[in-house]
Amino acid sequence: MEKYKRIRSLREDADLTQEKVGRAINVPQRSYAYYESGQRMVPPHVLCALADFYGVSVDYILGRTNNKKTNR
Repeated sequence: MEKYKRIRSLREDADLTQEKVGRAINVPQRSYAYYESGQRMVPPHVLCALADFYGVSVDYILGRTNNKKTNR
């Protein structure tokens, strides 16, 4: 089971590669792949970077809500 399945879904919906997302949030592609597969926990600063990059809330990425909108 994928722990962070929404980051994969967001990436695929945006038609981006793991390498492109990794570069955009300043994370090596290999590390990003580990996060996406659930082999490593996503650190808080990376969660924030992903939320900002995709324009969604951290709660959405973590599956705590189905509302993609941020509270900003």
